[in-house]
Amino acid sequence: MPPPPARAEFTARYFVESSIPAEHAAQVIAGEQSSGTFLSLPGETDALKERSRARVVRIDNLPPVLAPTLSSAYIDRRPHDGVFHRAEVEIAFPVANVGHNLSSLLATVAGNLFELGEVTGLRLLDLDLPLDYAAGFAGPGFGIEGTRRLAGVFERPLIGTIIKPSIGLTPQQTAELVDSLCSAGIDFIKDDELIADPPYAPFDQRLAAVMPVLQRHADRIGRMPMYAINISGSIDQMLQRHDAVLAAGGTCVMVSANWVGFAGVEHLRRHARLPIHGHRNGWGALTRHAGLGFAFEAYQKLWRLAGVDHLHVNGIRSKFWEPDDSVIRSARSCLAAFAGVRPLMPVFSSGQWAGQAPDLYARLGSTDLMHLAGGGIIGHPDGIAAGVASMREGWEAALAGASLDSYAQDHPALRRALAHFKAL
Repeated sequence: MPPPPARAEFTARYFVESSIPAEHAAQVIAGEQSSGTFLSLPGETDALKERSRARVVRIDNLPPVLAPTLSSAYIDRRPHDGVFHRAEVEIAFPVANVGHNLSSLLATVAGNLFELGEVTGLRLLDLDLPLDYAAGFAGPGFGIEGTRRLAGVFERPLIGTIIKPSIGLTPQQTAELVDSLCSAGIDFIKDDELIADPPYAPFDQRLAAVMPVLQRHADRIGRMPMYAINISGSIDQMLQRHDAVLAAGGTCVMVSANWVGFAGVEHLRRHARLPIHGHRNGWGALTRHAGLGFAFEAYQKLWRLAGVDHLHVNGIRSKFWEPDDSVIRSARSCLAAFAGVRPLMPVFSSGQWAGQAPDLYARLGSTDLMHLAGGGIIGHPDGIAAGVASMREGWEAALAGASLDSYAQDHPALRRALAHFKAL
């Protein structure tokens, strides 16, 4: 590879599959995503290339395959040898091509390269930014430390739940459930992603019903239970709803990040005075096929730049498709260093209950997380209070290095959870 030019750069790493050799495919991507196109242009001078063209930094070839991962009419129109070359490719882009513009950063690292005819598989695996470049983005306003400070929970995970049933509860029914959860000592509650401002439970009415309950319990226990109220909507609606939550004494807001969009979250972050809970619903469409889309390592970095403070990572032994190794890698990536940007608090949810705590702690090696159980708390056979107690007891066992069965002998809520949820 040629020596790097004297310019500030950020890098992106990809899995690439193509009908042409990886070295050629990498150059096609680098050109398409910077100054070039499919043929040489008079305006693409050597000076312009030096200033603006992306460069291929590294190519790690992988075993080829004899059938394409994705179809391509472009390839079908051209003769080829039936071999589809695979590699991991790292490309460096000039910072000056983008500036501090998250939409343009995304268009650069995850834009038309997915459309390229030569490409039959492409996945953004990771990206990295220089410290001074990353510092120009909003980043998380609170992160892990700020979230713990507002929730008043330290040296253990935040134990939380999701309002269940997901939809259908009136504002008053929601407030009654919140009352029961707070009476049981819950740390964190969130709306389901399916509810934001429906006619049967408008946002303003839900907020008005729930906040007095939260405040009453805050006065009782000396800390405000954190409730991530779903404010997803237009940018104007999100700003108005954030301000309403803040004025009412709330300590968190939630957005459906993929559908609100990077620009929407970034705008909210620059306005916000509360942590932003990022729900990743729709993520499966971006990642479930290993030959297309995004790896979570890159995805969470982009949301870090936009400014979310918490991000869902699924749960181990969950109800979803994702294997446990992938879930743990995702959580570790949220906690890992990235260009001086605050870490995210990973949020474990989906089919969770007390029984996962020891394995989760052993594999992650950290308590900087939220562990959310919907049915695992609200569906406990002895009620909500026992559900919350069982989750806390599961983590007490994990942190003490005790087996669940031995710890459960003196903790009836955990004992009943083990008997009930293991059979499901």
